[in-house]
Amino acid sequence: MRILITLFIKELRSLFFSPVAWVVLAMVMLINGFSFRAAVAMLESGPQASSIVALTFFSRWFWLSYFFVFPLLTMRLFAEERKLGTFETLFTAPVHSWQVVLAKFSATMFFYCLLWLPSLGNFHLFQFMTKGASEIPQGQIIGSYILLFFLGLFNIAAGCFASALTSNQIVAATLSFTISLLHFLLGVFVLYLGQQVPPQFASFVHYFATVEHIPSFTSGLLDTRPLVYYSSLMVVFLVLTHHVLEFRRWRL
Repeated sequence: MRILITLFIKELRSLFFSPVAWVVLAMVMLINGFSFRAAVAMLESGPQASSIVALTFFSRWFWLSYFFVFPLLTMRLFAEERKLGTFETLFTAPVHSWQVVLAKFSATMFFYCLLWLPSLGNFHLFQFMTKGASEIPQGQIIGSYILLFFLGLFNIAAGCFASALTSNQIVAATLSFTISLLHFLLGVFVLYLGQQVPPQFASFVHYFATVEHIPSFTSGLLDTRPLVYYSSLMVVFLVLTHHVLEFRRWRL
């Protein structure tokens, strides 16, 4: 445990000292600001069936920033170690591969969670400025951020796997972006095809399509099945990352 904590602190420090991480934070805050402002504009235009929480997380501005977060955060995790030649030093030290994987994953998840704190403050600031005239359902906020957390588990684990496969950060970022985007677009693809898709396949895809999970969680309905699904994908990608590192370690 002591080694794991030491590695976690090391990775977290390197994240906070990395200019890329701060660029990601600024980008997320900017896009979240546009998304929140678009939701407010819709409420100003007239009565809406959805709350400001649902309108914010349905915004295209929000998803525009979402898929760029993970490649930028994870591309350097293992690829940079190999590029700088510190990979050999790290894995000849008395540490296990699973400790390195968990430390890098946990540090990145911690920073990922920090990215969304400013957006959470937007809702409280809005409620304060309107003096409670516009209701902000707490259940919808909790559901939305729970979904964001579990989506982060899956996508960051996939980014770790992509970074472990190559020493080129651009290639790692591209692989991570492709995995995240294809997973999301599979549900969108089936949704837009409608009746052209066999009903059995469509119902199967709906179980793991993110576009199907967003409406339920942003409306405050918590379904444990997507949470188990994303957690399982996280475990799969972390195990794959561990095996890739073990393979490279034994080749040193």
